[in-house]
Amino acid sequence: MKKSERLNQMLRFINQKQRFTLQDLMREFHISKRTALRDISSLEEIGAPIYVEYGRYGGYYLLNQMTLPPISFNSQEIYALYFAMQALSSFSDLPFQVSFHSIHEKFINALAEKQREHIERIKDRVIFRNTEQIKESEHLETLLLAAIKNEVLNISYQTPQREGTRSIQPIAIYAMKGYWYCQAYDVTKQAYRVFRCDRITSVEITDIEPIIDLQEIHVHNAHSLWKPSEKAVEFKCLIDQDGVEHFQQQQFPSMELITENKSNYIVGWYEPNELEFIVKYLVSFGKSINIIEPAILKEHLRKYYKDVLDNL
Repeated sequence: MKKSERLNQMLRFINQKQRFTLQDLMREFHISKRTALRDISSLEEIGAPIYVEYGRYGGYYLLNQMTLPPISFNSQEIYALYFAMQALSSFSDLPFQVSFHSIHEKFINALAEKQREHIERIKDRVIFRNTEQIKESEHLETLLLAAIKNEVLNISYQTPQREGTRSIQPIAIYAMKGYWYCQAYDVTKQAYRVFRCDRITSVEITDIEPIIDLQEIHVHNAHSLWKPSEKAVEFKCLIDQDGVEHFQQQQFPSMELITENKSNYIVGWYEPNELEFIVKYLVSFGKSINIIEPAILKEHLRKYYKDVLDNL
């Protein structure tokens, strides 16, 4: 990192902390003690109101918060941002009703002419094959804000079989295979569930007290919250390496990948009303999967294939 870039980031770092030590700067910016001291002198030269207190509990202090210069990006950071934006291009719905095209236009217009030329060359040399969004999900913003604010929502949820009303506390939203999903605690059923966002036809903010404190839950460990009901059915399937790759591309909170005696298995559970879903999910593995248990799941899979053959 160039010194000018490091000083710019350092200004923002100390402006946020107010009090810092040399060790803080050395650890944050991966620099030596000598470089940290020189950087502090450079910051003082450009007007940063820094003073030092000596002693056991001493350190550097910022007298008052500074008005910081605009954020600037180097060429590599600009290219990385452009790559990240391309991931948005396949989604017609995004939280906060921001379209990819408006972001893309503002981004391109803010670049220098040479940077714009390089971006155009990248566009002609890199192909992004994203899964297109299949169905619209109009309530993403409300679902995400409810997760941020720890709010409970009343939703109307429509499945191919029926439509009903639920009270849920959203935990997180994510996109997979062209659909948006919402991880949530179903207050009505007192269980953790995943909802397809395009099937949520209406939402309403409630005054219901949230069941869980989302500040203690990270999106990546939220899967551990999913617990089976008393009627849930456990399953175990043997998969080959192609099956492992397929599982890594599409998986759900009620299942996990394990290894036993150098063989890979999917283990998990499904609720009785999710039988059709789990059969179609296992079908997507093709010949890469072999159901170990339960036997009834094997029978349903055979019936599915028989129905397909009968329709040929």
